[in-house]
Amino acid sequence: MKAGIHPKYYDVEVRCACGATWKTRSTKPELHLEICSSCHPFFTGRQKIVDAEGRVERFTKKYGTKTVAAPRRGKKAKAADQPTPPAQ
Repeated sequence: MKAGIHPKYYDVEVRCACGATWKTRSTKPELHLEICSSCHPFFTGRQKIVDAEGRVERFTKKYGTKTVAAPRRGKKAKAADQPTPPAQ
């Protein structure tokens, strides 16, 4: 390794906003995270919306509370909703 061209390497304690901490090494003296593997929805399976700029509120205001899981209404779904006439 060439002397004088590499950054200083620190032993740091990483801190997440959820309270999780662990030790690692980095070129930065402090590491503070907003989201980590302990609180990320992909790893935990829980829904957590991280929205600092109000995008979610604007979307729900514009489109309502529609979700992807809502049933799609097609011709077959409308026909199934019609009551069947009584048999004679």
